[in-house]
Amino acid sequence: MEFFKEYWWILVILLMVGILMNVYKDLKRIDHKKFMENKPDLPPHRDFNDKWDDEDDWPKKK
Repeated sequence: MEFFKEYWWILVILLMVGILMNVYKDLKRIDHKKFMENKPDLPPHRDFNDKWDDEDDWPKKK
């Protein structure tokens, strides 16, 4: 147990290296060219700004 008390940071580093290796392997399996060829079309964006378009807070020019 003394080893774990003194060198706990080595275990954290090993855990992080393992996580990074798994992420790297998973990302290598992604075929981005196939995805870009078959990606779905996005619907038009609606942000409801049309509600505020009628309100004019600027002073009127004379």
